[in-house]
Amino acid sequence: MEDAELKSMFTDLIWLNALIATELIQVTENTSAILRKSSPPETCLKDHQDLRATALAIAEKYHKETALARHLGKHQ
Repeated sequence: MEDAELKSMFTDLIWLNALIATELIQVTENTSAILRKSSPPETCLKDHQDLRATALAIAEKYHKETALARHLGKHQ
């Protein structure tokens, strides 16, 4: 593989891992809400929002103009 191909592959993988991380956070919140029959604690929601923002920043560092930011804005 050439350097350009490797760089492209790694940027795609970094973006994809950030996407998976944000979706996993949402699955965790949803599962917690189902088990508790109420929303997760506010401290967890705040931490999760911060973690989503970090993952989004990493993703956008390598791939701008994707639907990820718009999608994350819809997570509750």
